[in-house]
Amino acid sequence: MSIENDAALPSLVVLISGSGSNLQSLMDAISAGRMAARIAAVISNKADAYGLQRAAQASIPTQIIDHTQFAGREAFDQALQQCIDQFKPDLVILAGFMRILTADFVRHYSGKMLNIHPSLLPLYKGINTHQRVLDDKAREHGVSVHFVTPELDGGPVIMQAKVPVLPSDTTQSLAQRVQEQEHHIYPRVAKWFVEGRLKLDGNQVILDGNALQRPVQHMSG
Repeated sequence: MSIENDAALPSLVVLISGSGSNLQSLMDAISAGRMAARIAAVISNKADAYGLQRAAQASIPTQIIDHTQFAGREAFDQALQQCIDQFKPDLVILAGFMRILTADFVRHYSGKMLNIHPSLLPLYKGINTHQRVLDDKAREHGVSVHFVTPELDGGPVIMQAKVPVLPSDTTQSLAQRVQEQEHHIYPRVAKWFVEGRLKLDGNQVILDGNALQRPVQHMSG
């Protein structure tokens, strides 16, 4: 029996909207034995998300909940919540899920939902982060993994990885280097959570029993 199908392991539900490269990094960590967990389901709001194919090839159940078929965010989020809850996940992972979630939905998963954002939060919340970094002529950029709270991209940050901004960078080259770091740090943070090492206490990140005073910095290279 593969590790992904072991019902005794902590379970993840992963939400995607696109290619699913961070989903793949989680799948790879599990299949390589670096993280003792199983992905119970992959859910997308877009039927053409390539990440659904990645999941299907790994025999992971998939669901599509098309946000355009709902009257508003509240109705969509209610349907999404019902879908997630049938899998009884220990952790919900947003992996390129391009939806702004309602406060009620976020509170329902308080302390058990993670997001990855392509910037060094609290800098550059929202979208188009790579172009905004280049426009500002910033010297460094990066990625953050954080607990999800009702404030958009505002939850407590757990871990970050930095990359230098090079004079020759385009949005594509910068995005590629940031994404490489995403694939290192997201499985690592998820592993901490499923091992019981990581939790959210109020608005404070607790790692190995200690309150984080600043995000853990991943040393690349």
